[in-house]
Amino acid sequence: MPNFNLIDILWLFFIFSALQPLLQQRLLEAARVRLITQLEKKRGSRVITLIHRQETMSLLGFPILKYIDINDSEQILRAIRLTPPEMPIDFILHTPGGLVLASLQIAFALKKHPGKVTVFVPHYAMSGGTFIALSADEIVMDRQAVLGPVDPQLGEYPAVSILNAIKQKDKNKIDDRTLILADIATKALSQVESALFAILRDRFPENKAKELAKMLSSGKWTHDHPITFEEVTGFGLMANDQMPEEIYKLMDLYPQPVRRHPSVEYIPLPYKPQGKPESLTKE
Repeated sequence: MPNFNLIDILWLFFIFSALQPLLQQRLLEAARVRLITQLEKKRGSRVITLIHRQETMSLLGFPILKYIDINDSEQILRAIRLTPPEMPIDFILHTPGGLVLASLQIAFALKKHPGKVTVFVPHYAMSGGTFIALSADEIVMDRQAVLGPVDPQLGEYPAVSILNAIKQKDKNKIDDRTLILADIATKALSQVESALFAILRDRFPENKAKELAKMLSSGKWTHDHPITFEEVTGFGLMANDQMPEEIYKLMDLYPQPVRRHPSVEYIPLPYKPQGKPESLTKE
């Protein structure tokens, strides 16, 4: 029987503490793979996920906001290339948006896939995520899930707001930087509207496709405006709310980083409908 002194026990404690997050991550990844495999067998499809959570740096604790970037588009394009042409693709989407270039690469790749493409939105797919959702043959949304406008943003400002601002001032009093931004904003609005029309034109009459492309890209709303399930179906898109239970379970396997004081707490069990509640007062 080996003899352990206090130093040995402390070393074991530190080693276990260092390895625990890694082991937990590996277990989560294995659980995701099992659930994705189960969903693929059930639906006879290739399942691709694009799920962005706010992450925290392991040492300093700073939050890092994840968004659609070129790395995402590279991985997704590779997954689509590995999928047989006739095989359906089920794309699970949860994102605040991201780079227009990466979002459009993904959207056009999904649109060109010969097999049926279904995009599942369990919670939200804003901005660039909406580009991707609109490229699908079918959108499945939770009743409370939302999409968002796709109007371009230049830094911290919406492109349409930059153009509206310069209309209210004498051009001779506007600095060169603002005029350059206005020129870029004009091009960005035109490019995004054209790209959205290209995504929609096969599913709508030309006039309807142009109307939707204009509405979603023109800055009619603020960039974080929620477009509800009812509005999406009102646009005439192929959308329904038949979300597979496996997708909700999969989202549970992408947890937010644990904070010291959770802002949301509840008992994570489904409750059965109750009868009429008893009166709080007794005679």
